[in-house]
Amino acid sequence: MAHSTDKGVEEGPQKNQTNHALVDQEVAKYATDSAIEVDEATSKRLKRMIDKRVLVVMMVTYLIQTLDKGALSFASIMGIIDDTNLQGNQYQWLTTVVYLAVLIVEFPENWVIQRVPIAKWLSLNIFLWGICIALIAAANNFTSLIILRAFMGAFEAVCQPTFVLLSATWYKREEQSSVINIWFMMNGLQNIIGGLLAFGFSFIPSSSPIKSWQSLFMTYGILTVGWGIFVGIWMPDSPMRAKCWSEEDKRLIIERVRQNQTGLQNRVFRWEQVRDAFTDPQLCAFAIIQICTTIPAGGIGAYANIIIKSFGFSTRESQLLTMVNGTVTTIALIMSAYLDRKFQQTIYIMIGSLVPSIICTSVLVGVPFSPSRRVGLLIAYWTFYSFMTLSSLSLALLSRNVAGQTKKSVIIASNFVCWAAGNSIGPQVFRDKDAPRYYLAFSILLGCFVVAFTVLCALRVWYAMLNRMREARIASGDVVPDINYTHAFEDITDRENPHFRYIY
Repeated sequence: MAHSTDKGVEEGPQKNQTNHALVDQEVAKYATDSAIEVDEATSKRLKRMIDKRVLVVMMVTYLIQTLDKGALSFASIMGIIDDTNLQGNQYQWLTTVVYLAVLIVEFPENWVIQRVPIAKWLSLNIFLWGICIALIAAANNFTSLIILRAFMGAFEAVCQPTFVLLSATWYKREEQSSVINIWFMMNGLQNIIGGLLAFGFSFIPSSSPIKSWQSLFMTYGILTVGWGIFVGIWMPDSPMRAKCWSEEDKRLIIERVRQNQTGLQNRVFRWEQVRDAFTDPQLCAFAIIQICTTIPAGGIGAYANIIIKSFGFSTRESQLLTMVNGTVTTIALIMSAYLDRKFQQTIYIMIGSLVPSIICTSVLVGVPFSPSRRVGLLIAYWTFYSFMTLSSLSLALLSRNVAGQTKKSVIIASNFVCWAAGNSIGPQVFRDKDAPRYYLAFSILLGCFVVAFTVLCALRVWYAMLNRMREARIASGDVVPDINYTHAFEDITDRENPHFRYIY
């Protein structure tokens, strides 16, 4: 295993000369063979430009996606179940089918986004899922609902893998954790904004020809369609194709991320990188972390309002109290982003965020319900959400520690296949016969957290060992230090490049 980490690069890196055959042609027009220094003031100016064109799009798009996806949870206590005559576990399947659709399209999706103008593809998919959301308002039975939800899931599958690639393409490695946390933070903001909007729509009288839940979906759908059109106009497809900036600024934007050593763009599919991906322990580690995070997230995402209402609160109280879920998630993500930027100890921060979730899940499993305990149980439920930082920080680990465009595409795809699988399973562990406390479901979630804790500890040991091995090769003279980052834009993997260092 140790030998394979650097296999295949014994000759090239020794010379420290760029292999232009491995550099994308568009990138080669702007990138030089050795690094050009970008001063701090210029770097900050460029980052502000990128934030305005790229980060804002990722933030708003992810907020809209989570609002659209979370609308069903709010609609569940606004009458959609009775109005569409849902029976048995049909409501659960309306959430599960979204992730089953993602599961099916994820690998083709990642193949596509490596080869098409990424902003235009994102724009088209936003437009299409907005239409699906709006049409849900006209659905009157389980069949029409599940078809629309399946198409919505297929179109929404573009978001997360695209955003991971965008974060890795446009931002420096030390910035990627904060950037991913910022757009992922929209999960928490969705609960706040979604709760307020659902609270407002709940005042629509039952005698109205348009039900409150129908108004909710119609509004979200129209806004989503409009945003999809805007994204196609506003967002550049890549630094090289950004018509909104000067040629010199485009060159500096590319130089700014040279030290990432994870490449920038390459449309060549390399089978050797596929083999590298499927033999890399990172793939398994990210897959397990994703499943152990999304089973809890998928379950409580669909049942958040139902769980809070089970503590003895009214429908409107539940809509407002659900907002605190988002507040806790947002605070946890802000704190994790700050701590990660300050201490550069991503995995330790992930482990720390699991501890409150493990404790609070144990409380929800072990403490019997009574009216006098409902506030304590509610606080435990709110604090339970601290685990949400694992999702964003694991994506940051992936974007920073996986190099090679095909390899990155494969690992991102497998990561989101597991994301879809976990979110599909999550609602199914909350069985109707276990209501209102869902003891079995929370016991399963507790097991997920323990497994994630173990994998994170093992992954940190693995990264540290690889870095020590590579430092030893330089110390022994086996590898010549690449001080000019000569190989930064070559399409080689992190295991092929002995100059690559893992950030953990």
